Amino acid sequence: MEKNRLAIIAVVAIIAVIVVSLMSSYNRFVSMNEDINGLWAQVENQLQRRYDLIPNLVETVKGYASHEERVFTEIAEARAKLAGATTPQDQVAAANQLEGALSRLLVIVERYPDLKANQNFIALQDELTGTENRLAVARMRFNDAVKAYNAAIKRFPAVLYARMFGFGPREYFEIGEEAKEAPKVDFGT
Repeated sequence: MEKNRLAIIAVVAIIAVIVVSLMSSYNRFVSMNEDINGLWAQVENQLQRRYDLIPNLVETVKGYASHEERVFTEIAEARAKLAGATTPQDQVAAANQLEGALSRLLVIVERYPDLKANQNFIALQDELTGTENRLAVARMRFNDAVKAYNAAIKRFPAVLYARMFGFGPREYFEIGEEAKEAPKVDFGT
């Protein structure tokens, strides 16, 4: 009788440890997932700030380089895609397209020394530079959180039940191919 009681207590203790472990892991995954969502909101905040600054920058450049219509059209199209993006993947793709168009705009700026000396342009460029820096930090923090989360759900024993609870891997915010190329500045034209 005593052996049966000890066996039952041992089984209950093991089940309790497993349940507590599952609850703890579940709560940790929920917290990590919410951290990622919060960090993504910060990325979106910086993308929106960039989105808001660009029309002023474009209008300033247009006054000096009205014949560069193709770049202005690319920027407008990229901004429209970013405004219409509904998923993080769509937002990343649109942000990467916008980065490529912005780099081409900055190449145009190099051709106009008077523009580079314009106080309004300088102020807008400084604001955009600050925004790009904050965006880079927000991306880094987001990607770090995604890395920690993805590692946590792939570790044993969590890998056995993470998907059962609905926790799958998250995607990193990766820059597009067009943003990886440095813009070419041509002073000859």
